[in-house]
Amino acid sequence: MANQWLIEAAAMQQELSAWRRALHQTPETGLVLPGTAAFVKQKLDELGVSYTTNDKTSNIVATIGFGGKCFMLRSDMDALPFEEQSGEPFASKNGNMHACGHDLHCTTLLGAAKLLKAHESELKGTVKLLFQAGEEVFAGASAAIDEGVLQDPHVDAAMGMHVASNIPCGIVAWGDTVMSSAYGFKIRLTGKGAHGSTPELGVDPINTAVHIHLALQELLSREVSANEECALTIGRLSGGTAANVIPETAEMEGTLRTFKPEVREHMIRRIGEVARLIGEAYRTKAELEVLYDVPMCVCEKELTQEVLNSVRSLDANIPVLKLYHAMGSEDFSFFTDKVPCTFLAVGAGVEDKSKWVGLHNPKVVLNEKILPQAAAIYAKAAFDWLENHAE
Repeated sequence: MANQWLIEAAAMQQELSAWRRALHQTPETGLVLPGTAAFVKQKLDELGVSYTTNDKTSNIVATIGFGGKCFMLRSDMDALPFEEQSGEPFASKNGNMHACGHDLHCTTLLGAAKLLKAHESELKGTVKLLFQAGEEVFAGASAAIDEGVLQDPHVDAAMGMHVASNIPCGIVAWGDTVMSSAYGFKIRLTGKGAHGSTPELGVDPINTAVHIHLALQELLSREVSANEECALTIGRLSGGTAANVIPETAEMEGTLRTFKPEVREHMIRRIGEVARLIGEAYRTKAELEVLYDVPMCVCEKELTQEVLNSVRSLDANIPVLKLYHAMGSEDFSFFTDKVPCTFLAVGAGVEDKSKWVGLHNPKVVLNEKILPQAAAIYAKAAFDWLENHAE
């Protein structure tokens, strides 16, 4: 039998879907999301939930309850910078897309806010709600920490969730190390420009970039055990503007994903060595810039089990499976380095499995039916944790 929290959340389905679609139609990217933030603040005002904002980012911190220990719920709300091809009637048309489900995440947290506000007098402490910008650029969580989100009141434990487009709707997935570390880098190569007909008079940075790319891929096959989880991808390589001109410069950008610190340290060192030494071999200046460096997302085991108990108490029929361990990355991991945290995935696959594609795909579609369950999970987890840890 469904718990009262789930019953109350289910009654919000139409409202939650409307909120999600409004956010989906107006996606924004980065740390500053004026339209998205205005929408969230309007809903919080309507719910009577107090909040604070920051001048430099669109992070919004709301609080429900009074005194006692503090449990933080976090949802991101930024989008990705590419055209939507989902075919949804409420698809975005502004050149950005909520292809990672952050519109559902933001809606889920608003739904949890409504549930918790209705039960505020019963809370045995304080729930802090972080509506976070800039997750896709790995900048929002660090900014929120710098802005003091973990203080005043001090956060004792925190929780986040992510939707999954290729898992059946309603499944709750958990794990111990749920997301890998992420190291992003740029290699800028400077050679010497020349006419394409006289390459001997120039130094071709594109040629150097190709050799660096091949050597980086060989690191995986020759320096990392096949038993290890490690991915190294060059996602951008650019240089030149004309077919008959050797350019002066070229750039390449990549990302390294690992779970073991020793593998990560070895690969970061070797990326730098390969870029520098191959650059020297081909008379090209190679400069490496770190774009981001995100730690692994590690869940605190005891907290995870407490939250899973709350999930099961909502409805014993909710499938709870230990299958969350992904090479993707999340800047929620900056919180896991500071306070006890847990991070779950909730299935949001649509009924038609032929439409299942991964997140960050312009054709991804997500099932809005997950919204009430996700909101109830957030609210019940926070409520139970505060009750179980009341001072």
